[in-house]
Amino acid sequence: MECVMDRPNILLAMADDLAWPHLSAYGCRFVSTPAIDRVAQEGILFSNCYTTAPTCTASRGSVLTGKYPWQLEEGCQLWGLLPAKYRSYPDILAEAGYFTGVTNKGWGPGSVEASGRPHNPAGPAFNQITCTPKTSKMSRNDYAANFGDFLAQKPDDRPFCFWYGAKEPHRPYEKGSGLRAGKKLEDVDVPAYLPDCDEVRSDFLDYALEVERYDEDLGKMVDLLKERGELENTIILVTGDNGFPFPRAKATVYQNGCHVPLAVRWGTNCPKGRTVTDFVSFADVAPTLLDIAGIEPAPHEMAGRSFLDVIVSDQSGRVDPTRDMVITGRERHGYSRPDNVGNPMRSIVTDDYLYIHNFTPERGPADVDGSPTKAWIEDNRDSVEMKPYYDLCFGKRPENELYAASDGPDCIRNVADSPEHADALAGLRDRLHGCLAAQGDPRLHGRGWVFDCYP
Repeated sequence: MECVMDRPNILLAMADDLAWPHLSAYGCRFVSTPAIDRVAQEGILFSNCYTTAPTCTASRGSVLTGKYPWQLEEGCQLWGLLPAKYRSYPDILAEAGYFTGVTNKGWGPGSVEASGRPHNPAGPAFNQITCTPKTSKMSRNDYAANFGDFLAQKPDDRPFCFWYGAKEPHRPYEKGSGLRAGKKLEDVDVPAYLPDCDEVRSDFLDYALEVERYDEDLGKMVDLLKERGELENTIILVTGDNGFPFPRAKATVYQNGCHVPLAVRWGTNCPKGRTVTDFVSFADVAPTLLDIAGIEPAPHEMAGRSFLDVIVSDQSGRVDPTRDMVITGRERHGYSRPDNVGNPMRSIVTDDYLYIHNFTPERGPADVDGSPTKAWIEDNRDSVEMKPYYDLCFGKRPENELYAASDGPDCIRNVADSPEHADALAGLRDRLHGCLAAQGDPRLHGRGWVFDCYP
């Protein structure tokens, strides 16, 4: 018999570098994710969820605090810190009586100690139990067993809030592991900005195998909740922190850098079998989870807004007409430039367009994760066939970029200089800059230099 509590349990499952649409629930052919598919089928599948930044530290900071990266000071940078004055939703829930915890990667990478926090903003760590993974590059953390350890320590009279932070599918991968597992090169859909060759296809299969590891442990967690009679009173959110780790995806604000999966299940509270197109931002997650727990954050503490109304609705498609756009952006991702300067961008996404403003177009994208795909493009950059891919992935960007959704998600044809799109460009630029100014973004207030000063 299912246990019913006054306040629901919360399980957030966060993969590292998992992007839309790489779940079988979205129709992806080269990855099989039955556990996530189950969550989607017994709840909601979101088509338009976006991270606030295409990089781990900043995106996770937004999930935890309900703020945009440019509102988090040092929290906007990879390997930064998250100042303790910005409360995380697990800390707020813990103060309200929730039992909280995290396994593996919560907020990060960065310094928890330097922020003055007693533990990771996602909660106290449960990482004691290990396993032997499928490949030498996957984490030895037994995620599901550590979730079981967390549940065993939870007092019976307290609801829980748990963060499942998989390492997968973050690089490095065991090269060729996807093929050895029986995956097929012909099943891969290669984006138009990458060369369609066996080397790249095999790299995607290795990525897919890692996604499946994340899914397997989620399935074990869902089964454990059912065994304990706590599944129906647990809201489960499944997502990934940013785009997939390939050139022109992760660390960029193109669609494949910021468009992420989201599936939500919450028993009878969430009418099942729906796909919704409402635009949801990572800044909306914290206020939503606090709303579900009956907690109202302090005024102006969070910039995002709850999408609980979308979760409990019985509608598909666009539930809330006002959810018609999201804003994303990035500063420094890695340490690959002289003086550690970043590559600042902001963007706005709507049903019809993606508009990008590059604040320093003279700086090219130097902070791309190493990979067989990246090496293949760089090693063959002088060939006539490879040059267009090299330019797309590593060339400098103009100040304004505009991509029409009707051209597809690969963002190949920049129409910013097209007269027929001039009105759209002007309108989106004004809307983006207006939102950023209202949020106090230093880039819009003459203080953009501050981002290059953070350690």
